[in-house]
Amino acid sequence: MISLSVLDQSPVPSGAGGGDALRNSIDLATRCEAFGYTRYWVAEHHNTAGLAGPAPEILVGHIACATARIRVGSGGVMLSHYAPYKVAETFRVLAALHPGRIDLGVGRAPGSDRPTMVALAADHQPVAVEKYPAMVAELEGFLTDALPADSPFSGIVRATPVPDDPPELWLLASSPDSASYAAHFGLPLAFADFIGQSDGPAIAAAYREHFRPTERNPDPRVLVAASVICADTTEEAAELAAGVTLWRRRGLQGPIPSPREVRESGPPGLDVGPLRKPMIQGDPATVAAAVSAMTDGYGTDEFMAVTIMWDHEARVRSYELLAGELLG
Repeated sequence: MISLSVLDQSPVPSGAGGGDALRNSIDLATRCEAFGYTRYWVAEHHNTAGLAGPAPEILVGHIACATARIRVGSGGVMLSHYAPYKVAETFRVLAALHPGRIDLGVGRAPGSDRPTMVALAADHQPVAVEKYPAMVAELEGFLTDALPADSPFSGIVRATPVPDDPPELWLLASSPDSASYAAHFGLPLAFADFIGQSDGPAIAAAYREHFRPTERNPDPRVLVAASVICADTTEEAAELAAGVTLWRRRGLQGPIPSPREVRESGPPGLDVGPLRKPMIQGDPATVAAAVSAMTDGYGTDEFMAVTIMWDHEARVRSYELLAGELLG
């Protein structure tokens, strides 16, 4: 059986505000828990009017308080913006408050444009991407109380509090480089199939081949995330997807367009926006078949659905239909 999870980017519908989007995320999480989903991750994006999640650690805490069983985490914290020690302490607090339920997914993408990266950085000096592997190693060391002996902080600095069950650390990837880090450090891999045009199944296979087992992660684990819009009919799914398509054509700028904006936008024109794979869309049987085919290709039973729509209730319904078809 497929394990279903959610990656929520907290979309802001046209005509609503960021607070509405964040409250929608909390509502969706409670309902997805009832539908049987395994994980609920929230993303990190900055300087955008369309996505309301620049601080996933805060939203994780609110969602964990509003739910009881589902694992809650980040998908992910953009580690290059922050000191690994601070990230470790933040997620140790969450793990201490919600034992056995907190995931920490981290990525190396900026989640923003260059000026925003500069604004986020201490002294306005963004961290070079080449330093990301060392930051991952330091983060894991603080999370597990296993800093390398040559670390300047070994035996001196400890991340507190010390939870009974540390956060589960995942590395996010949409390219071979990031997946190679997950293999090198022996960490679970969350692959964003919906970003870019990489050959995800081949990357997942290479990750497994080069995976270095650790005591905490003796075997490689792969989770695949993809864009999904599921509705009662194929026609309805196409109508719901039209707003996301228009938003992509706008370069992901502004809030998610309403049906009225879609109708008034004129002919679709050429799709020359950010290169992303097509959404999985359609009725429940069609979507379930595509999800099953994707997980088979990746050799995993963990699937994470990324669903963006203008209509919050339609978004909830999409997750409900998908769970009904795949979880029974």
